[in-house]
Amino acid sequence: MFDVINGILAEPWFWPAVAVIVGLPLVLLVLGEVHTSMVRRDNPGQRIVLLIRNVLAPLGAIIILFTQIPSAGGTNDFTWAKIAATAFGFVVILVLLNGLNLAIFVTAKPDTWRSRIPTIFVEIARVLLIVICLAVLFGWIWNADIGGFFTALGVGSIVIGLALQNAVGGVLSGLFLLFEQPFETGDYIVTPEGKGRVVAVNWRATHIDTGNGVLIIPNSNLAGNSFSNLTRATAPWETSADVRFATDDPPQAVIDLMVEVANGLPERHPDGEASAIPMGKSWYEVSIPLTSPGKSYGTLGLFRTRLWYAARRAGLHLDRDLTDNYATPENTREVLLRLAPRFYLSPDDAVTLLDQGVQLERWGEGERLQRAGAVPDGLRIIVSGVVEMSVPGSQGSQVRVTQLQRDDVLGLTALTRQAVGADVVALVDVAVLFIPTAAIDAVVRTRPALARDLGQAIDARQHLGAQALSAVGEKGIGSLVIA
Repeated sequence: MFDVINGILAEPWFWPAVAVIVGLPLVLLVLGEVHTSMVRRDNPGQRIVLLIRNVLAPLGAIIILFTQIPSAGGTNDFTWAKIAATAFGFVVILVLLNGLNLAIFVTAKPDTWRSRIPTIFVEIARVLLIVICLAVLFGWIWNADIGGFFTALGVGSIVIGLALQNAVGGVLSGLFLLFEQPFETGDYIVTPEGKGRVVAVNWRATHIDTGNGVLIIPNSNLAGNSFSNLTRATAPWETSADVRFATDDPPQAVIDLMVEVANGLPERHPDGEASAIPMGKSWYEVSIPLTSPGKSYGTLGLFRTRLWYAARRAGLHLDRDLTDNYATPENTREVLLRLAPRFYLSPDDAVTLLDQGVQLERWGEGERLQRAGAVPDGLRIIVSGVVEMSVPGSQGSQVRVTQLQRDDVLGLTALTRQAVGADVVALVDVAVLFIPTAAIDAVVRTRPALARDLGQAIDARQHLGAQALSAVGEKGIGSLVIA
């Protein structure tokens, strides 16, 4: 009995068979558990482990078995053992290359040289390594003449390079541009061909969204010319525009108005301030720092729109337009007479206010009629349009209080000279009747009921503000006056 057992143990095929029968299931079990763990942690190396488990380990077991078959070890060059060894070697090459790629590039941290290498470089290097390793593998297992292969590969490369030197030169220029990475997707660049935001970059060309279609520029062109990356500027990028006023408009008043309008634009960079300078012959240039160069076109359009309204309110003459067909004395008188009963004024008394600075004003959509923290310079009664009143919340948020429409009053604290705690923004084009603080003072002296009405209106606004803040979990309004 023992002789039989010892005889079996002495057979050359016994221990390889045990290794396959016992070892392969254990290896598959361990690798399966490792793969499951890596999947739960979303580890990028899970595919390599799966390749080893499903392909490499079974091929290794097959090689072990084939080497124990007597016919497989004969002198015949074409054997199943060599075929299995070739497949096993090819899978080993894939595992090693994928592991190298994982260690060097996939796990690379941002802004390192590994992360900046274009993907196409990695793919080309991978193909070359696979070809070279396969040549070595065939030379080792099948005794192939790899010297002749490398000689043919070198000569062929020279011939192809000479034949395609112009085309290959352009491609290589583009590839080196990708390696340097002077811009990324989302950057705003200016080139001789055009300017816009980069939306895609590949080995051949760069795609730029110009706002009027996508411009496709070959990378070889970019590599051979100068271009600007405005996104990587050390200071906020500025856009500029030239505007013209009447020669009778005071230059400093024009400059102050332009700067005020530009600083109120939504895309102005928070770290920069707008500026304006006179250029002669009633022309002025304004410079506006922006959050993104791509916002230039829309921002300049909004600036010109708001400047029109602001110039009319300030009595200045944009584009040398000396007429205003809306804020005429006749229209102002008509609106004032309609609102006179609200101020306890007779028609004759109301007309006397026309000489005290009462006027009609127009505000464009999105303009801020009232800013939190400012003291109103008078009352503004809405003639047409809708505005939204909001109070500043925590972390820069705005809490909506209410909407105000026709005949509602803004700037209720003008009489008490208190700063208001609410912002008021026009939701559409708005027209208001402006009554200066001095005129309101004169009316209140003889009509105490008006002061009472204004006080009650302030209390009502305070209540609305407290409700709005409480609804979003904000603290009370404290000393803020919502008016």
